[in-house]
Amino acid sequence: MLNNTGKTPWREGVLSGLPSECRERVEGVAFQYHDDREHTRQVAWISLRIFDDLKSLHQLGSDERKFLECAALLHDTGWSGGRKGHHKRSYEIIVNDPGLPFQARDRRVIGAVARYHRKALPDPTHREYQALDSADGHIVQVLAAILRVADGLDVSHQNRVRVISCHEKPGAVLCRCRVSGPADAEKMSAGKKSDLFSMVFSRNVIIETDE
Repeated sequence: MLNNTGKTPWREGVLSGLPSECRERVEGVAFQYHDDREHTRQVAWISLRIFDDLKSLHQLGSDERKFLECAALLHDTGWSGGRKGHHKRSYEIIVNDPGLPFQARDRRVIGAVARYHRKALPDPTHREYQALDSADGHIVQVLAAILRVADGLDVSHQNRVRVISCHEKPGAVLCRCRVSGPADAEKMSAGKKSDLFSMVFSRNVIIETDE
C-alpha cells in the first residue's frame, strides 16, 4: 500500500543514494525488461538496509552503495529471456544497454554484482570476474554477498519483510526481520544464499523473523 507521498511506508527509512534522474533511468531500463516493480524495489531496499547496518564490517562507502542499489534494481533484467540463466543475461544487459547512465568500469562492477546474485559464486575463471581488477573484484564479492541475502529475503515476491536490522555478533551476523506473514521460505532462501557472505566475512548469517 502506498501513502499519499507515493512511497511504500516501510521503505521510507532508507534513502536512495542516486540522483533522481539516474534512479529514474535505471528503473526505466529495469522495468523495460522485467516489470516486477515491488520485488525489484524490495530487494533494493533490503540491500541498502543491510549495507548501512554493516558499514563497520564491510568498510565500503557511498560509491559502492550506489553500485549496490543499481545492481539490486537491475538484477532481474535477464528474466526477459526466461528464468534459466537470467543472472548471466542481466550482466549482458547492464554492460551493453545504452539507456543506462554508466561508464564502462561502473557497468562491469554493477553487472558483476547482479550476475552473482544467484547460482555460482565469483570465480577467477569467469570472464565477468576476469574483467575486474583486484580492488573491484573485492567490491563485487562484498556487494554480491549482500544482494544474495536480500534477494533471498523476498524469494516469494510477497514483500514479507517490513522491518530489518542487522547486527554483528562473534562469528556471525544477526538479521532480525519483522514480517507481514509466514516467512519460512524467505528465511530458508536467505540462509542458503548467505554462502558468499560467509565466505567473504567469515561469519554465519542468522535470520530471525517475527510477525
